[in-house]
Amino acid sequence: MKKKVLSMVLATSMLAATLVGCGGGASETAAPAASEPAAEAPAAEAPAAEAPAAASGNKVGVSMPTKDLQRWNQDGSNMQAQLEAAGYEVDLQYASNQEETQVSQIENMINGGCSVLVIAAIEANSLSTVLEGAKSAGIPVIAYDRLIMNTDAISYYATFDNYKVGVTQGQYIVDALDLDNAEGPFNMEITAGDPGDNNAPFFYNGAMDTLKPYIDAGKIVIPSGQVDFATVGTPKWSTETAQSRMENILSSNYADGTQLDICLCSNDSTSLGVQNALAANYTGAYPIVTGQDCDIANVKNMIAGKQSMSVFKDTRTLAAQVVKMVGQILNGETVEVNDTTTYDNGTGVIPSFLCEPVFGSADNYKELLIDSGYYTEADLQ
Repeated sequence: MKKKVLSMVLATSMLAATLVGCGGGASETAAPAASEPAAEAPAAEAPAAEAPAAASGNKVGVSMPTKDLQRWNQDGSNMQAQLEAAGYEVDLQYASNQEETQVSQIENMINGGCSVLVIAAIEANSLSTVLEGAKSAGIPVIAYDRLIMNTDAISYYATFDNYKVGVTQGQYIVDALDLDNAEGPFNMEITAGDPGDNNAPFFYNGAMDTLKPYIDAGKIVIPSGQVDFATVGTPKWSTETAQSRMENILSSNYADGTQLDICLCSNDSTSLGVQNALAANYTGAYPIVTGQDCDIANVKNMIAGKQSMSVFKDTRTLAAQVVKMVGQILNGETVEVNDTTTYDNGTGVIPSFLCEPVFGSADNYKELLIDSGYYTEADLQ
């Protein structure tokens, strides 16, 4: 009965999460036995739900990268609130974007009696050694929104459809410029994400695969010549790094009055840096600027016409799915996944659950973000 109540109420919590649902028809993978390895902003309020029952003494370690980006504050807060509502003890730690700090915090979680670890890695390859300890202790690990690479200690991966994030950005550019009919050429510059984040190439590839036919046809050109991921990546998703790079691009390629039509930015923190550079160094007609996460500063800029769109990934939805997976693991139930082919971390494909990202802009932000309770009107003033 206890398991039945947990499953029913967690399902209710998922339905209440927001307008945004998790995508894909689910397939299922059995939960691994405990001893087996297997492949500084206001936080959003978690959706209200009745607290389901959970076995007493179940402690969950949640490791987040940093408080410096709004989204990780929200992820951590949503995760803690929903896990505690489900009856679990939570050890939530932020690692200040320091890999050695994250390693130390995870060691403490392993030694501190955690039954499951939920980890958003700072750097995809930095945790293989410490997670050997989790594997030896029989502690399942859920990689949270960033796949942890080159370790067989990962049991599951929970994230959004990251390739679709890039496709959504690329398709917006195609539609906004009517590239199927327009002659062009349109000038574009690319600002991608952190090379240490396994998601960043998915964002980049989704957008570039969508735009490649138009680049090949000469309808889109990149005056700086900076195209490959290694060149356009932004370490730590840094706003300042993105701004500095864009300032250099503008001074080298657009100071003579050349029109910049498209700024393809993988997320909101890098997009904000690009927008800062445009404000200080560019006087032409304002370009299309993409983003991801619907951070408060960026939503304000969308409303003000400084950012064209952002891909919304509702962290409440992802948190609710992870809470469900934690309950399934600790109760020895089959763990719900909907992707068993895409995410290979170097030791094999990790069973994954992909939630659905959605398009956000100045036209739909009220319905998407305010009506759903993600932000208040006051947050965006």
